[in-house]
Amino acid sequence: MLSEKVKQYLVADGNAQPQNSVKQQYADVLLDLNIPLDSELAEFHLSTIGPTFTGRLYELYHICWNTIYSSYDLDLDRTWNMLGLPKQYIPLDGFEAEGGFFYDRHTGAVVEVELGEKLTALRNGTLQPQWATFNEFLEWYFKLT
Repeated sequence: MLSEKVKQYLVADGNAQPQNSVKQQYADVLLDLNIPLDSELAEFHLSTIGPTFTGRLYELYHICWNTIYSSYDLDLDRTWNMLGLPKQYIPLDGFEAEGGFFYDRHTGAVVEVELGEKLTALRNGTLQPQWATFNEFLEWYFKLT
């Protein structure tokens, strides 16, 4: 579950809960990506509107919004192929400035990856996630810790 800190931040920042019709579309996107609807990532996306979020460093995608209204699915395939990443990792941003954040669908953890050693370590399965949960990542990203 998302922490109260994250929930309060999203309300204060003006992110409104989407209408039920949009919420169902978002749920369908998450299920298509094999992301459980009871995960923190799903809770976040089902309770916010898109297209992006601003915090530290890179601008984060609203994965559901971007899948429906842009080419996120093509970006996803391109990212996996270009970077040679296992498909369990979902990009959370545009991998700008030779780095970005990735969500691990298997564990719920988030890793920050940069070209070079970190990318090689992720490909080899030796990169440890910097955030054990998506909620921990959000608290860091939105400067709530």
